[in-house]
Amino acid sequence: MTTEKTAEAEPAPSSGSGGDAAIHPRRRGWLTFMRDVVVIILIAVLVSFLVKTFLVRSFYIPSGSMKETLHIDDRILVDEITPRFGGYARGDVVVFQDPGGWLPPSTDPARPPVVEALDWVLALVGLSAPDSDDHLVKRIIGMPGDHVVCCNALGQITVNGVPIDETDYIAVPTGESAASGDTFDITVPADSLWVLGDNRYQSKDSRYNQDQPGDGFVPIDNVVGRAFLVTWPLDRFGTLDFHHDDFAGVPAPSEEEPAP
Repeated sequence: MTTEKTAEAEPAPSSGSGGDAAIHPRRRGWLTFMRDVVVIILIAVLVSFLVKTFLVRSFYIPSGSMKETLHIDDRILVDEITPRFGGYARGDVVVFQDPGGWLPPSTDPARPPVVEALDWVLALVGLSAPDSDDHLVKRIIGMPGDHVVCCNALGQITVNGVPIDETDYIAVPTGESAASGDTFDITVPADSLWVLGDNRYQSKDSRYNQDQPGDGFVPIDNVVGRAFLVTWPLDRFGTLDFHHDDFAGVPAPSEEEPAP
């Protein structure tokens, strides 16, 4: 009897309390995991934002003005930091904001707010480039102070009196030999650039915008950075050639030799 009373006096384990003891650690584990995931995502977004703002940006190519160097729908990376310290050079492929009047007004219909928000998030982490249509990509031919002329007897552009052999990278129609179908004789103002597309007869570049407020010149402040890598499509993945060697013989503007 005594043994039975002792057994009856001992409270039976509560299934509810036993269940809670098993659930609480698991719940705390999931909360910790979700917290860590959120922190990792926030850090990744912050790092991507800082990289995009200060180091590298992604753009896509909407036109064929830079063929064969860049093709329509190519995705490129643009180095923003190196030019800030080292400046630009003749031959660099640069992305810049419209100096005014180079691009036609946008006629695209307004997108739903949800689509705009999603595109904004993707752009934040570098997976989208919604402002590509507001920018242009060209090759630098003239630096500040340069005297750029087209064309000499061989159809070459000259910079500070030195002819430039551009056959390595420009595209011209069959039967054409001149580096430009339009002649020009300009001197690049301070803090500006003279830029041309590699698809020389199909590019609305500095030559075709001399009637705009900037006279066809691109203020250096408008330049986002220097394109250096094609990332998509994969079969075109690779670095861009700036062809600096083609401009190696060009003297500084003050050293230009007078024409004979």
